[in-house]
Amino acid sequence: MTLNSQRLEAAIEALHEFAEPDNTPNRDHEPDFQLHLFECIPSTNQILWELIDSGAQAGTVVIASQQTAGRGQWGRQWQSSQGGLYLSMAVEPQILASHQAQLTLCSAWGIATILQDYHIPIRLKWPNDLILTEHKLGGILTETKVSNGQIIRAVIGVGINWANSIPETGINLQTYFAQNPPVRVFSLEMLAALVVQGLRMGLRQLLTVGIEPVLKSYSQLLTCIGNRVRVAEQSGVIVGVNAAGELRVMLEPNHANKAQEICIQPGKISLGYGSDESFNIKS
Repeated sequence: MTLNSQRLEAAIEALHEFAEPDNTPNRDHEPDFQLHLFECIPSTNQILWELIDSGAQAGTVVIASQQTAGRGQWGRQWQSSQGGLYLSMAVEPQILASHQAQLTLCSAWGIATILQDYHIPIRLKWPNDLILTEHKLGGILTETKVSNGQIIRAVIGVGINWANSIPETGINLQTYFAQNPPVRVFSLEMLAALVVQGLRMGLRQLLTVGIEPVLKSYSQLLTCIGNRVRVAEQSGVIVGVNAAGELRVMLEPNHANKAQEICIQPGKISLGYGSDESFNIKS
């Protein structure tokens, strides 16, 4: 499945104009948009970093019809067969290196929010997965370059299942639309335009109002809120996410310990896709 570059550029511009009129705050400072389409490449993140090294600026977007070495979180390989959306966007956020997780949180929030506007009931699996009907629809991988303690450049990679083959735990949008009409996203080009707009929206929120307002909305989209976990000998309940991207767990009191809130870093707990599950913290 090949993307049509003219239709894609038109869809991105039309959506941008509709969603953000000329008087939108800070719109004059948004980077110019540059689009690069490929049939089959190792990784959209990898190719975008190479373009950045050759002078590409913020706003550059790379999209591929297929990846042969797609990357996911924790060094995992991302299955990237024909029919999916594989997209990476370059940004220059100029935020503290310790705030890297905020780029992923805001990106996930922006994409989920705009897809919900098109009646696709996206939820989020902390910290970076897009969930639809308790199955994985897509994921986000953020990579950064840091100088003097600040993120000077970042690449935000997004993979979303459109019509591609998927594992048992996954779902693609074509399957969902077939079972849940009416369809409001009609093409891969339209999906790509929505993702670009979602990334722009998430980054703008982060840079203009900060992470706290986004965190509240992000947490409301999480599938794990209210789920029970067990940390050592204490039971707890997941209550949210903090500005560092850590999972907030309220531990219940027992004979040895008082009630307290703890924060768990990504990778220390393995969450499922559903909203009614219990988990144990990894040692």
